[in-house]
Amino acid sequence: MEGFDFIDFDCIFMKWSASLSFVDRRIEARPSTGEAPFALNEVFFSRTDDRGVIQAGNYVFKRVANYEWEDLIGSPHKIIRHPDMPKGVFQLFWDTLKAGDSMGAYVKNKAKDGLYYWVFAVVVPCQGGYLSARISPSSALFDEIRAIYNEMRQAELNEGVSAEDSAEKMLEWIRKKGFENYHQFATHALSEELLSRDVGLERPKDPKIADLRRMMANAETLVEETQGLVKDFDAMHTIPHNLRVIASRIEPSGGPVTVLSQNYGAMSREMSDWFEAHVMGENSNFNTIKLAVTNSLFVEGMARILNECDAQLQTERRGLGDIDMAAERKILNQLVTEETDRARKGVEEVDLEAERIMRACQVMHRQFLGLSSTRVLCKIESARLPESGETLSDIIDQLGVFQERISRRLDVITKLSNEIRQMDQ
Repeated sequence: MEGFDFIDFDCIFMKWSASLSFVDRRIEARPSTGEAPFALNEVFFSRTDDRGVIQAGNYVFKRVANYEWEDLIGSPHKIIRHPDMPKGVFQLFWDTLKAGDSMGAYVKNKAKDGLYYWVFAVVVPCQGGYLSARISPSSALFDEIRAIYNEMRQAELNEGVSAEDSAEKMLEWIRKKGFENYHQFATHALSEELLSRDVGLERPKDPKIADLRRMMANAETLVEETQGLVKDFDAMHTIPHNLRVIASRIEPSGGPVTVLSQNYGAMSREMSDWFEAHVMGENSNFNTIKLAVTNSLFVEGMARILNECDAQLQTERRGLGDIDMAAERKILNQLVTEETDRARKGVEEVDLEAERIMRACQVMHRQFLGLSSTRVLCKIESARLPESGETLSDIIDQLGVFQERISRRLDVITKLSNEIRQMDQ
């Protein structure tokens, strides 16, 4: 037409298409059924008030969920809940969040067009509500989660299992896998996903996560060694009594054995106090160090995801509706600062507890030097008492076996504690 410049729309489309990477084109093109595109290198977030009503999010959240901003903002977060998700998981979610703690969990969501997408979400309490950051799960653990979630949901639907009982079913599964509680499991899952993500994106392994994982393994071994210590120590409790029985049979020549058994009994009581202070109970050094490592690992992983959220926000140039993204970035940065500080303090606590354990082991070793002297004196006495020397000698040999075993465990504990302290540096 005269006076009208012809526009080659095909040319414009081809240029726009060429400007997109292969990954961009694959993500923007949604399938009609199945899974919504959510790439391994992406991360998205949403922020809600304390009732779970959506206040903000980023473009990737909008794109994956396939909602317009006016549909998302002001809506309850359950707008994206998938019917396959067990109610028991959300029971654990809210129990944790209402206690003021952060939460990590696998979640299956439903987009507006019916597609589904899986995430590993970390949810952090923030001013006025909660912020949830999500990555795409890819670890081997993810397959196991889908299986147990299916069992839980089927029990809810077919057997009328309550949300509370369904949550307990999840906790039973977690305990069977060797975790003491959900927090330990969530920490393990978070670190598994981050390490798997690094492999999938061909990135170097995150050194902080890797170091904390090694610290966790050492902390778990510490607990196992202390359990062995308790068993060995319990088995030693009969020795002073047996020594006194032999002494009573051979009096007056057994007098020195009586004195030795009394000395040994006193030393045993001191060791019992040591176990009471450092080994037994929820507040022992050994349990404290495991909890401190667990918390540090979870917080470190959470801080990394929040950092990646902030980095992605800086690269997004899409329409964000009325969301004040500068304000959202400020909230994210504040959370990153807080969580990073928590991680640092957690590592300091780990170092402190490891040092305490090493000092406690040194005390225990000194106690064993005293027991060794007692054992030598008992050996001398048994040589002077031929009528009961054989029985006394057997007890002395038994004592030697226990002392050697416990000393070996103390050496292992000292070594593990020292390795944990070196990782902190």
